[in-house]
Amino acid sequence: MHILLTNDDGVQAPGLLALAQEMRQLGKVTVLAPSHNWSASGHNKTMHKPLWVRETTLADGSEALMSDGAPSDCVALALLGLVPDVDLVMSGINPHANIGDDVTYSGTVTAALEAVIGGVPGIAVSVHTTSAHQGARDYRSAALAGRRVAELVLKKGLPPRTGLSVNVPHLPYDQIKGYRVTHQGVRIYRDQLLTNINPKGQPYYWIGGEYPTAHMDEGSDYHAIENDYVSVTPLKLDLTDYNFLPEMKAWEWE
Repeated sequence: MHILLTNDDGVQAPGLLALAQEMRQLGKVTVLAPSHNWSASGHNKTMHKPLWVRETTLADGSEALMSDGAPSDCVALALLGLVPDVDLVMSGINPHANIGDDVTYSGTVTAALEAVIGGVPGIAVSVHTTSAHQGARDYRSAALAGRRVAELVLKKGLPPRTGLSVNVPHLPYDQIKGYRVTHQGVRIYRDQLLTNINPKGQPYYWIGGEYPTAHMDEGSDYHAIENDYVSVTPLKLDLTDYNFLPEMKAWEWE
C-alpha cells in the first residue's frame, strides 16, 4: 500500500507529521506538501509558471518532498507521475474543522478532491479546534481517526468521483463517542471588513471577524463534532443542483 500525504499548512506543520507517523502503520508513505502555508486556498491549479519540488526532512528525521505549488498542485504533480503507484491520498491534519461551506475554501479538502479527479481515493482530515483552544494542539486522536477511515476505505472502496472529509473533536481518543456518517452543514460566517491606512495614505483591507459557527442540524458534520463524534462526510465533485433542474428547465429560455 502506497499512501501520499499532503496538507495546506506547509510541510513542517505538526498535523502532517502526526498523520504521517500513524499512516506508516498501513503501508509506504510519501509526503509531498507545500513549502509554505496555503490555508483557505481553495482548489488552485498553477498553470502560468513552473513548479519546483525539493527534498526536505520532517521533525522526526523522515524524508519528504515539498513544492512551491498549492496543495492541489502537490497532488497533481504526484499523480501525473512524480510519485508512482499511489493507492490513497490523505490530506491534513488541518488545525481547524472544515465543515459545511468550508469545503469550497479549504486547501485541505480540495487536495483530497484533486486525488479524486485523478482517479485515486482522497481523504481530508481536520481537527475541531476554536479560538478557545490555547497552546499546542493534540493531533493524536485525529491521526487515529484518519487511519481508521483509511482502513475502511481501502477495504470497502469509494464510488467514483467521491472523496471524504473527516472532522475530529479535539479530545483524547478514548473520550470520542464514535463515528457518524454526516452531511454538510451550513456555516455561519461572521466576517468583517477591516479598513486601515498605510504610511502612504492609501487604504488597505483585511477580512476579519469572529470565529465561525454553524447551524446545529442533526445529521450534519457540525452536529457530530459538537457532540463528540468523528464526522465523516462523503463529498461529490458533481455540484449540480438536481432538485432545481426541472424548474430551471421550465423557464422561458427562447
